[in-house]
Amino acid sequence: MIESPLALSALIAAAAALGFWLEHRYLWSQKIGASLLVIVFGALLSNFGLVPVSSPVYDAIFGPVTSLAIVWLLLAVDLRDLRAAGPRMLAGFAVAVVATVAAALVAALLFSDVLGDRAWKLAGVMTGTYSGGSLNFVSVGRALELPQSLFTAAAAADNVMTAVWMGATLMLPVWLRRWYPPPTGASAPLPRAPEGAADDTGTTPSEQSGPHPSPLAPAPLRVTDLAILLAIGLVLQVVAERAADVLPGVSVIWLTTLALVVGQLPPVRRLRGSMHLGTLALNLFFVVIGIGSRVAEILAVGLEIFYFTATVVLLHGLITYGVGRLVRLDLDTLSVASQAAVGGPSTAMALAVGRNRPQLALPGIMVGLLGYAVGTYAGLAVASLLASLLG
Repeated sequence: MIESPLALSALIAAAAALGFWLEHRYLWSQKIGASLLVIVFGALLSNFGLVPVSSPVYDAIFGPVTSLAIVWLLLAVDLRDLRAAGPRMLAGFAVAVVATVAAALVAALLFSDVLGDRAWKLAGVMTGTYSGGSLNFVSVGRALELPQSLFTAAAAADNVMTAVWMGATLMLPVWLRRWYPPPTGASAPLPRAPEGAADDTGTTPSEQSGPHPSPLAPAPLRVTDLAILLAIGLVLQVVAERAADVLPGVSVIWLTTLALVVGQLPPVRRLRGSMHLGTLALNLFFVVIGIGSRVAEILAVGLEIFYFTATVVLLHGLITYGVGRLVRLDLDTLSVASQAAVGGPSTAMALAVGRNRPQLALPGIMVGLLGYAVGTYAGLAVASLLASLLG
């Protein structure tokens, strides 16, 4: 068993690197995503007894490293870019977020007898993660102080259902086309390029994402920018903790708000690398989540966690596509908007490319980044409401 903090840190970093390399190298792994891959790697290491149950390394990643990921990813959110998303994509995303909130509330009420006081916490976490992706899962889960076993089971269920919903949003536009208005204007299909073909710049569609490049895309990074981003991340953590001590609110809310505000400042917007650093730090966290995914412990928590998560996703889909049909949104816009809410900006971009709607990739990324901003607030609001309703 590897117990040395240095060796364990090296192993976690190597697992994250392998996930990124596989996602960059192979089409099948692009569809799965590095985050799910590294969770699987961590789970294999843990279930084969190669790493310990607890370690100071895990505590460091759960604490300051994850907080840095939150700051860095939120620094990439330029609220002015929402104009590029367009009214139809913004409307679709609003429908998807409202659907997530309604689905989580209903699921919590349905499972309240089975899950007890875990129901409202799970509803808050699932509202967060299905309003903008895994960043909000981490933020809300930490704020609600989920027990480690529940955190692990919820993370496993979340990743499984996110993958299932990715497949659903790829196929639903094909199956439901006759009942929805045809795509027009920005959502109309473009001629399909050969699979994996590069454009004039030498990049493939999976590497293109407009002004917010994919973490896998080449980018001009400067040491000065990276050092400043590290300093900003650490300073904002200190300020958020101090603010939570003297003012109402938990530190994650303060950290989210401060990162969003600081991220709009022109000097900060000129810094390069916040998306890359944030994605790296978040995937280190996912390796540790995988290490905590011991089959015996997950089964001990109960399969009802999976049933709860599946209910939230199913209701989200029914409400999103039902309301979208009433307000006459086309299927591709709805699907990309739903994927931006459930999986975040990267899966929204992947879906747009997979559906041969690359012109929806940038709007999908924009609303996905908006989901980073609103998901934590929505998740904590739902948890607070249900805590009062369910006692």
